[in-house]
Amino acid sequence: MPKIIVPDDEPTVLAGTVAEERLRRLGEVRIYDSRALSDEELLRRIADADIALNIRATSVFSRNVLEHCSRLKLISIYGVGFDNVDIKAATELGITVTNTPGYSAVAVGEMALTLMLAVARRIVQNDRTIRSGEWARGYSLQLCGKTLGVIGTGNIGQRMIQLGKSIGMKVIAWTFNPSPERAARYGVEFVALDELLRQSDVVSVHVLGSPQASNLIGKRELRLMKPTAILINTARGSAVNEPALVEALASGVIAGAGLDVFAVEPLPPDHPLRRLENVVLSPHTAAMVPEATLAGLAMSVDNIKNFLQGKATNVVQPAT
Repeated sequence: MPKIIVPDDEPTVLAGTVAEERLRRLGEVRIYDSRALSDEELLRRIADADIALNIRATSVFSRNVLEHCSRLKLISIYGVGFDNVDIKAATELGITVTNTPGYSAVAVGEMALTLMLAVARRIVQNDRTIRSGEWARGYSLQLCGKTLGVIGTGNIGQRMIQLGKSIGMKVIAWTFNPSPERAARYGVEFVALDELLRQSDVVSVHVLGSPQASNLIGKRELRLMKPTAILINTARGSAVNEPALVEALASGVIAGAGLDVFAVEPLPPDHPLRRLENVVLSPHTAAMVPEATLAGLAMSVDNIKNFLQGKATNVVQPAT
């Protein structure tokens, strides 16, 4: 029986579920209910694993870790992003890496739409003023007829394109790999990133975490945006340069932001984003709905089952 280790089920999503029952039928399972926040701790937990089921991106499968896991043959990631795994090292060492594409597209798309509406219509600020005894009415932003720029057109980006259109927005998009075929399939125009930033009233980020996408939106890019524009990020904190975003929000370079992801999580108590009135903050909960959780867990277990049967699914390929 293969030894299957879950090094990081915290907060708990796997333990006690149907997915755990299915997993235990595939091998000898050990689940840790805390996070492995260092190479040493992660290695201690998975050193004798044949398979690792990775729940949290805080577990970093570095080359150093992978080189010391002589039995490890599969890392099954519960989630879409795989920037916490050294894919090149894993490939060289014969370790297959899988993920769960599309499992949370509906949930994350809804969160991006919610953040966009909350910022545009000043929902959080108005709630605060009423609770403080005020009745501060003022104009907000109507989104129908405005331009939504979607950065990244994977499953979640495609969902956001649909949602933007559904409320009457003009939608344009940018991706690392545009093509006329994809544009026709998604029903959207692909434009250059700078052009998207200049045109859009709302920019919504949906790229995977990767070195290529790190600091994709920085000081220069933010200054290309309209002073009335809103930035939404439900992808990875690393995709947007956080100090540059704080400066842009504080100085009026852009009008507002809605953020579900951050460079450091949890967000430090003294972080300047906490002091800004024109940003709506969410604690990385976009995919935290029962439907997405159960679908992602089922897919991650399916990936293990299929691998053991010699027909690996949802394999992450190294960058070329």
